[in-house]
Amino acid sequence: MSGAPGAGRLVDLSRPVGPGTPVLPGDPAFGTEPALTLERDGVRVARLVLGTHTGTHVDAPAHVHPDGATLDELPLELFCGPAAVLGVEGVARIGPEHLGGAAGAAIVLLRTGWDARAGTAEEFAHPSLTADGARLLRAAGVRTVGIDTASVDAPGRLEAHRVLLGTRADPGVLVENLRGLAGLPAAVGFSAFGWALRGGDGSPVRAVAHVPG
Repeated sequence: MSGAPGAGRLVDLSRPVGPGTPVLPGDPAFGTEPALTLERDGVRVARLVLGTHTGTHVDAPAHVHPDGATLDELPLELFCGPAAVLGVEGVARIGPEHLGGAAGAAIVLLRTGWDARAGTAEEFAHPSLTADGARLLRAAGVRTVGIDTASVDAPGRLEAHRVLLGTRADPGVLVENLRGLAGLPAAVGFSAFGWALRGGDGSPVRAVAHVPG
């Protein structure tokens, strides 16, 4: 999608959500049914059933921390701003040695290329970030981390989540299940706003990159 003339272009980094959208084992499956119809009610309204971590989504600290901040408590600055795109293709465990480009960035997007496996049997056998890698990002000032896999952690683990989501006094957020990072330059504008969900541990988002031009 193109932006205004001379303003660069906007790139949708979100996975479409609908019936059959893959979810992590144990998460609610996506479902929808008509609540109101044009024929009967004059308008269309759908009833949705889905988990807060369906499709491309943001994790709030409350996702893993008992006293963690919820979505409605987080500053909007965590969801938008300049981002560094780090290529980590072919790396199964992303550690400090792969994250040299994070210095000076508040938002880092990790490009593994695993979004190409969406909907396949390999989707959830994805690369992950180590706890040491997560600690390096926090120490470098990164408070928002995005990744093109279903989770920043290996299946069944949460070490990187617990580090990156921070504390109530110094929270961070995660944006998972991104797509389309392969075509982006090393520096972009980024936004991923979800619902202002009271008490929310996470929310689907529309993630967008602004590529200068």
